[in-house]
Amino acid sequence: MFEDTTSGPTRRGFLQSASVAALAVTLPPAGAARVKLGYDNFAVRAMGWKAEQLIEYGKTLKIDSLFISDLDALGELDTKRLQTLRAQAADAGQQIHVGTWSICPSSGRFRNKWGTAEEHLRLGIRIAKDLGSPVLRVVLGDSGDRVSVGGIQARIDDTVKVCKACRALAIDSGVKIAVENHAGDLQAHELVRLIEQAGKDYVGANLDSGNATWTLEDPLSNLEVLGPYALTTSLRDSAVWESESGATVQWTAMGDGNVDLRTYFRRFVELCPGVPIHIETISGFNREFPYLKPEFWRGYADVRAEIFARFVALAKSGKPRPAWSPPSGKDAKIAEQEYQKQELERSLQFCRELLAELS
Repeated sequence: MFEDTTSGPTRRGFLQSASVAALAVTLPPAGAARVKLGYDNFAVRAMGWKAEQLIEYGKTLKIDSLFISDLDALGELDTKRLQTLRAQAADAGQQIHVGTWSICPSSGRFRNKWGTAEEHLRLGIRIAKDLGSPVLRVVLGDSGDRVSVGGIQARIDDTVKVCKACRALAIDSGVKIAVENHAGDLQAHELVRLIEQAGKDYVGANLDSGNATWTLEDPLSNLEVLGPYALTTSLRDSAVWESESGATVQWTAMGDGNVDLRTYFRRFVELCPGVPIHIETISGFNREFPYLKPEFWRGYADVRAEIFARFVALAKSGKPRPAWSPPSGKDAKIAEQEYQKQELERSLQFCRELLAELS
């Protein structure tokens, strides 16, 4: 990405948001904010819940929108069953957004479980229509695709071809394809390039603030670029700090990281009108990005200096923290389930309070 990784300009670090109140605080009504608020089911993946259980859990959280981001959580995929789920969600006051995984046939993340990439996308569009979801979330792949043959642009080209093959179906179905910046695959400007090449009349972005840090982006700079293209979201906070070989990222509950969330949500409201906020907490583990090592930059030759400089500044504002581990003597699976629910519920509380304050 860069010739000199040690000379990025410094600036005043972003203010660290205060930690949110204890989980026991009663959640205020979802209508307290101007923005629809909900969760991505991956936030509570350890529960193993199917769609009906996700909807019922959402009722206890008083959410407006439920993002079911993988097809397996839906169970049977026949139209009648999906329409029943749609009605159940509507009765609970929830709009469903739905998603699936890689539609890039040349990505290391692609699986043929749902047929070819085009067959997979067509299936997802039909499912979204049956559920009343205005979007279908898809992904290209992950950071490994940046160093694959042809680099990330080749993977973008392959994904665009699949999207274009399904353009008429998407438009006729009233479903837009929301491509996520996922697991270190695409920086914001690269995802915009994919959207523009495919056609922004039916393709947009699933905005993931946590994944931005995995492509060496400050989530705020990522939002400025992707916000106008956002169709849906999967959001979480991040703690970023300087480490021996570069910087380390730990995803966190909202308010526990060092991203300036007050500014983030103020700009989100301005840039993303009508787009729901879905919380996707994936907390507790550390990942280092060793950009001080020359070999790291393979696959990142076109990263923009100003984007990297903002990421370095964010890292300078953070402090190291340990990874989460289950309490000693407690069943690891139960501990993980409790931890995931706590991280999600604290995040929803934080967002409700902050959005109400900004409204």
